[in-house]
Amino acid sequence: MNYISLSDKDKKEMLDEIGISTVDELFTSVPKNIKLKRLLDVPAALSEPELVDKLREIAEKNKNAGLLSFLGAGAYQHYIPAVVDYLSSRGEFVSPYTPYQPEVSQGTLQVIFEFQTLICQLTGMDIANASLYDGASGAAEAVLMANRLTRKEKILVASTLHPQYRQVIKTYTRNLGLSIEEIDFVNSGKIDTEQLAKKIDEETAAVVCQSPNFFGIVEDIQTISNIAHKKNALSVCVVSEPISLGILEPPGKLGADIVTGEAQAFGMPLSFGGPYLGFMACSKKYLRQFPGRIAGQTKDVDGKQGYVLTLSTREQHIRRERATSNICTNQALCLLRATMFLETLGKCGLRDMATHNLYKADYARQKISEVKGVEARFSGTSFNEFVLSFNRPWVEIESSLREKLIIGGYDLQKDYPGLKNCALFCVTEMHKKEDIDKLVEILDEILRQ
Repeated sequence: MNYISLSDKDKKEMLDEIGISTVDELFTSVPKNIKLKRLLDVPAALSEPELVDKLREIAEKNKNAGLLSFLGAGAYQHYIPAVVDYLSSRGEFVSPYTPYQPEVSQGTLQVIFEFQTLICQLTGMDIANASLYDGASGAAEAVLMANRLTRKEKILVASTLHPQYRQVIKTYTRNLGLSIEEIDFVNSGKIDTEQLAKKIDEETAAVVCQSPNFFGIVEDIQTISNIAHKKNALSVCVVSEPISLGILEPPGKLGADIVTGEAQAFGMPLSFGGPYLGFMACSKKYLRQFPGRIAGQTKDVDGKQGYVLTLSTREQHIRRERATSNICTNQALCLLRATMFLETLGKCGLRDMATHNLYKADYARQKISEVKGVEARFSGTSFNEFVLSFNRPWVEIESSLREKLIIGGYDLQKDYPGLKNCALFCVTEMHKKEDIDKLVEILDEILRQ
């Protein structure tokens, strides 16, 4: 549909139809004392060429030439095959809304079905939904699901879970009577399983941990799950860096009951914080308490293969008070990109990408740790992120790095007061050896001053 602006004649006809003479009369309910009695302080309208020039002028202020970033912390820069951008931008994929009518939504439903299948394969679970808003809301939905399944109100959350995920969980559960307790970490960077074993009891609904955790350390999901199951609690595993699933054992095979997380790394570029893509998978026996929707494969009356919306528990449509979730839609376009990304790489391609992340991050951690005044903070096995401790204030080092057009690691002290002058670095397949060596050289130079 083309946009056609309203003429003065059109506006007058509309006002006459509803029985008023001016647009201002539409806002008589707004108190006069809070109305703005002047024009907005914004520039005058520009023509298209003037607007393009203005935007170009603003864009030229960006310092992106030669910029190196080693930030991760839940947002990851990975290579995206060109075919993902090309196919996902086609009108057929961009325009569909939601698959309420399967007979006209076969393409959308097929993509959803394939996405679910891929998530099940990666997580080692029976069923997956399509989809959640992001990893943080996914973690919160998993907690609510565990509460519904067990009828228990105590939740144990690893302090190594992403700080923003923990905050969203607290926001979701604030007025629901649930008790959220955090479990500390030990020198390896993993969750303190001894403390977990002491705090868990028969009133615990779930144990929530992240692997690789916020420090980049791979958690022992098997041990955590065993501790949870001994007290009849559910084991929830959160994955914020899904590329790790290309090389790590699926959480479902290690005892996790619910696996949820963030799929941004599967074909979504870093774009000022969004859009992101949450995923969730679980055991088949928990199907009826699963949030979101599930697409299924079936056959029509002629025996032809087709796809339908098998389960849609989101608002329950007419029984909203019994809904399992407040999720009102799915991230269909992001889901499409993730599906294209995974099917383009394939099983071997994803494993190769994960392996590159592992080796390059290990190389960076070793080289940086050799710089005087720097040491690795944790001893646990990491994937593509690692924590470094500095003998000088990190804010000063970070400022010096930015002057050299390098974005250093994530400052951990603001979320973990005990990790003073510690930063979380991320290295992916996008970093060349020369990039890592440059970081090492500049850090050495800064710390010698």
